[in-house]
Amino acid sequence: MSRGQSLARVGAAYVVALGAGAAWLYLGPDTDQLWLDGLIADLIATLVVFGASRLHHNSSFYDAYWSVVPPVLVLYWWSEGALGADHLRPWLVLGVILFWAVRLTGNWIYAFPGLHHEDWRYPMLREKAGRAEALVDLMGIHVFPTLQVFLALVPAYVAVTRVGRDAGWLDALAVVIGLVSVVLSFAADLQMYRFARTRQPGQAMDAGLWSWSRHPNYFGEFGFWVALALFGIATAPQDWWWLVLGAVTMFAMFEGASIPMMEQRSLERRPEYQAVIDRVPRFVPRPPKVRA
Repeated sequence: MSRGQSLARVGAAYVVALGAGAAWLYLGPDTDQLWLDGLIADLIATLVVFGASRLHHNSSFYDAYWSVVPPVLVLYWWSEGALGADHLRPWLVLGVILFWAVRLTGNWIYAFPGLHHEDWRYPMLREKAGRAEALVDLMGIHVFPTLQVFLALVPAYVAVTRVGRDAGWLDALAVVIGLVSVVLSFAADLQMYRFARTRQPGQAMDAGLWSWSRHPNYFGEFGFWVALALFGIATAPQDWWWLVLGAVTMFAMFEGASIPMMEQRSLERRPEYQAVIDRVPRFVPRPPKVRA
């Protein structure tokens, strides 16, 4: 299957998934809770994508879902909520989310080689699960990420549906952090793509942004979710303690799963990566140690 055919199949699966979610929202029973309606629709769409993943024996069908659904959900919440188009904060929230979604989805399209390729982590997880591989595929690779992203979107839900304080300095800070974080991730990915075209066997990346952080793309992604948390806090400051939970779970995912897995793989394939670990900060960018 060619790359174009693969993209067409993924795109078709997403159209069906979003259609199934929309059918629940507009034709299904009303729960009287916008957030719950959105969650059920999100899970229904996830199940459709899971079906496509199993049909094609490739769980990477899910990869772009991470960035495609958030702007759709937020737009639905805003359109069905109490805030009209004359409120500034929802425009700011949706603008930052769209900027992030276009960047991340575009990055996925650019790097997607076709359905002959699958993220190396997925087969590893399924093999470790043994007879429970289908359950791990469903819950670990599809449903859990959907729930995690949904939790991190809760501050955006609050910001586009709840009448709160007028937009102010905290919203402006959220916009700046959100936009800068997306640009940071874009620049980090671009530098990595350029490096990958010319690197020698076993060579590890430690230039540009990657000399300040071993995972600047993840740091930028985390910054985006922090920005959404700030939008929620700007709307309802008294609820700050639970509006940060989504960003905290994102941080836990990067520090507890994504980074350790990536670093172990890099050490196995690039022995000189240990020198990068010794010199370059793990996550938060800062000047690296001077080479010995």
